[in-house]
Amino acid sequence: MATIEVTGPSPYEIHIGYDITKEVAGLVKASGARQAAIIHQPALGAVARSIAADLDASGVTPMLTSVPDAEDGKDLAVAGRLWDELGEAGFARQDAVIGLGGGAATDLAGFVAATWMRGIKVFQVPTTLLAMVDAAVGGKTGINTATGKNLVGAFHEPSAVVIDLERLYTLPEEELVSGSAELIKTGFIADPRILELYRDGADKHIEELVQRSVAVKAKVVGQDLKESGLREILNYGHTLGHAIELREDYCWRHGNAVAVGMMFAAHLAHGRKLIDDSLLALHHEIISTVGLPTRYEAGAFDELYAGMTRDKKNRDGRIRFVVLDGLGSCTRLEDATVDEMRAAYEAISE
Repeated sequence: MATIEVTGPSPYEIHIGYDITKEVAGLVKASGARQAAIIHQPALGAVARSIAADLDASGVTPMLTSVPDAEDGKDLAVAGRLWDELGEAGFARQDAVIGLGGGAATDLAGFVAATWMRGIKVFQVPTTLLAMVDAAVGGKTGINTATGKNLVGAFHEPSAVVIDLERLYTLPEEELVSGSAELIKTGFIADPRILELYRDGADKHIEELVQRSVAVKAKVVGQDLKESGLREILNYGHTLGHAIELREDYCWRHGNAVAVGMMFAAHLAHGRKLIDDSLLALHHEIISTVGLPTRYEAGAFDELYAGMTRDKKNRDGRIRFVVLDGLGSCTRLEDATVDEMRAAYEAISE
């Protein structure tokens, strides 16, 4: 089992290995919790019950609660129901929440933990590739609203993250493909070795890929938890990506939207001569080879532009993009004109 430390105001450890879900109960017990609520998606009922049995054997009282799949779970009504359940069970500040599932489940569990009694412990147990390398790491929590994704949330660092790579073998191919977008993102912004491993075949290097991607995020959030500067690089591809998800009513997979967003950002940077032809081509090569989309529907720019204007990173009414100025090197583009954005969008339009 590999362990990656996240520094910062509330340090914690990320454990990565095979068949390590059984370690969760011991971590929760060591935290001093009397009770632990396991917030899980429906398909993970058996895994939740196994964790509950381990908790019970360790002397921690488990509570199991199922939430809707994917973005349907990141809803105020669902969060409200969970708060009621915690109240009825008498959860106090020393108790804990366990987020078990994909990124939507860990986002929701983290938000509920952050807001119950102004913050109780949360242990994240991500079960999708996307959640392992992105959603469950870094302390961002949130739910969606009608006007955008993750607009309501809190920074709330987990007490620990347990990444059991065995779960990857239970996932459908489309989940692995979508999750690859966040891995590829960390390759472009900080660790080009990730892109080399993808070229050689991700299936041969999945453990190293996850460890490298998590290490990138851990280093960044350890220096900038609340996204005051450096952490913004982790949003590469997300400005247009979130607008696509909003337009698609969250029926598009997050990784697929981010993949298109990275292509858009690459064309913006290329138009400004921040990156050369070869780096632009590398985006298309890596993203398309994995099976992720590189294009989106023509004629949707105006609607997507409206979505981008609501992005959390914007300042003074200006859309701020994270773009590359070299492989493994990022900068911010804060003065892109509508014409430049439209030109970049036309370059990726179907």
